[in-house]
Amino acid sequence: MFDIKRQFTFMKYKNIYYIVSVAIIVLGMGIGMVRGFNYGIDFTGGTMMQLDMGKTVTTEDVGQLQQLLEKDGIEADIVQAGKENHEVIIRTVQALDTAAREQVLGDIFEKFGLNDKSVLTIEQFGPSVGDMLKKNAVKAVLISSIGMLIYITIRFEWKLGLASILAVLHDVLILIAFYGAFHMTINNPFIAAVLTIVGYSIMDTIVIFDRVRENLGFMKKSKLEELIDHSINQTLGRSLMTSVGTIAAIIPLCILGGETIRHFTLPLIIGIVAGTGSSIFIASPLYYEICRLTSGTKYKGKKSSSRD
Repeated sequence: MFDIKRQFTFMKYKNIYYIVSVAIIVLGMGIGMVRGFNYGIDFTGGTMMQLDMGKTVTTEDVGQLQQLLEKDGIEADIVQAGKENHEVIIRTVQALDTAAREQVLGDIFEKFGLNDKSVLTIEQFGPSVGDMLKKNAVKAVLISSIGMLIYITIRFEWKLGLASILAVLHDVLILIAFYGAFHMTINNPFIAAVLTIVGYSIMDTIVIFDRVRENLGFMKKSKLEELIDHSINQTLGRSLMTSVGTIAAIIPLCILGGETIRHFTLPLIIGIVAGTGSSIFIASPLYYEICRLTSGTKYKGKKSSSRD
């Protein structure tokens, strides 16, 4: 871990961090709501067809399949599957009726010299499945947040726990705003990435808050904002190196891993950046604000002298 010699005054500009974060969230969510979020087949419902192509499926083959579907006005995700990539899984956003499925399969059979025996699976599912996934995703985030709040409250204090959960909520909203602004596909890998980011972000925040807790015992005569600045600077090198190292390992997967892997790694990269930023610029200032509005910290017997 590298050592950063310069001491930064993060708390001095906390209002700027709040404004920038709120602006990003409002702008991204606003664009997403006006234009509509780009929900994938996992949430909208559709048709899934798995075919044995009888050979190793190349990127060119996938492109040709995509063109056949687009010719019929069908939007779909196509991924390679099976042993040695001899299979493809076609997942359409629209639910195809019997006639539409026969039209699509007929075009594929003619193009690639296949027949009915090549069809391994055909499944239809409606938007109710997507609604269930959305509800379960929200429940998972809420349950994990409550569990983390209980742990941090027991381990540290409730003010640190509340600030941590608000910072995690910030990270999730930033990620959703990013997807809304750029109309990126929201699907199951996105949900998995969100849950991963929640855990990653909270651990990064806890590292800083653990140092805050220690310094609250050592720096009793310091103003709270000075103490927080000192704590962030002490852990800054660790936070940046951990995040940079993680992103450096994920970027090759995002570039070379194919479309399916990219659906998971891209929100992961965005979330790690947002999580690192919130741990440094959002969580600690929020803790400061909570202390100002309440009776200080349990580590100091008197109200913090950190008023403006």
